[in-house]
Amino acid sequence: MILSMAWRNIWRHKARSLVIMVSIALGLFAGIAVLSLYEGMMISRIRTVIDEETGHIQIHHPKFSDENESKYLIDNIENILKKISGIPEIIEINKRILANGMLSTPNGTAGVQTIGIDTNTEFSFSSLKLKIKDGNGFKPNKKYQAIIGKKLAQKMKLEIGSKFVLMFNDTSNNLVSSSYRVASIYQSTNAPLDERIIYVSNYELSDLLGLKGQVHEIGLKLRNDDDVTATTIKLKQLLPQLKIESWKEISPETEFMAKTVDTYSYIIMIIIMIALAFGILNTMHMAIMDRSREIGMIAALGTNKFKIFLLILLETIFLTMGGVPFGIILGLSTTFYFNKHGLDLSGMGEDLMSNFGFKTVIYPEFPLEKLIPLLSIVIITALLSSLLPAIKAINMKPIDALKN
Repeated sequence: MILSMAWRNIWRHKARSLVIMVSIALGLFAGIAVLSLYEGMMISRIRTVIDEETGHIQIHHPKFSDENESKYLIDNIENILKKISGIPEIIEINKRILANGMLSTPNGTAGVQTIGIDTNTEFSFSSLKLKIKDGNGFKPNKKYQAIIGKKLAQKMKLEIGSKFVLMFNDTSNNLVSSSYRVASIYQSTNAPLDERIIYVSNYELSDLLGLKGQVHEIGLKLRNDDDVTATTIKLKQLLPQLKIESWKEISPETEFMAKTVDTYSYIIMIIIMIALAFGILNTMHMAIMDRSREIGMIAALGTNKFKIFLLILLETIFLTMGGVPFGIILGLSTTFYFNKHGLDLSGMGEDLMSNFGFKTVIYPEFPLEKLIPLLSIVIITALLSSLLPAIKAINMKPIDALKN
């Protein structure tokens, strides 16, 4: 009886019931949208770190990461490459020479990290070729060329063909310098790195630093992201004399963001649910006031307070179940569309996004394992919102209610 009464009641005032259903559907849609956007942004950021910045794993001298000095080198390169080449999970190997120093021009100086690269592997490993916006990499048969970031070029007023001086300490801690020309200008999705990193030929940088076939860094890419932990452990056993780090250790801020993104998304979702709760509360309260005479009559006929309370809760459940499917369909279909075509956030400002290392086009992706928790939050919100109107209904005195 209570079930049939609750079902009939929600259709007696169709406009009001539709308002609640639409509110619930929009609340669920907003929750799916927030979770999908955050998930898409984190996937994009992690892919950028792995595909364009660090690779899956990096190998250094144990003291290099702490001291950042040129003298901390990786020796016996041939032997090391032979060992790691036998690991089937590794699909790319990239060697780098690194030197921290100063860039000097007539317009001023700037602290930079100079990376000596082999274009045969670097262009693929870090997608450097795709980042070049002006120029075409290093020009053939030209010496002492550099590829610099767009932000650094703007800051130091450099353009293609401009000359500048790089200064850094060699392996004996002597100050060395050399004049370079800008061959190309690149732009990545990480503006702070664009302002700091310069790419030059590894052969020329090796001569300046006085190296003899050594390198400072070996970057590795794996066949699958899930192989990182196991491969890191395997490399530590093979190369105990060197420091082996995964991308999570090299870029801890990205790992921290990945771990906290759920917290931030749920906080925003709770704010959305609070707004939804007020909407349901006001609508249900209005419904109770309009039906005060009816509630007073069924109470006078002997219906106990529990059944009246249950009646209001059942009406809310029916309304919630009516809105939930539309919210899920709307949310997932919208997510699927933007996952396929991309969501352009350039309106927020390309510089703003790049300052935090994010691309301007995000591909939202809803984590299906979060659908049940999301539905639970929506349903609990709706039920809690109906408690006050339900309590008000059972506290009505039949005589007073019948006078209305």
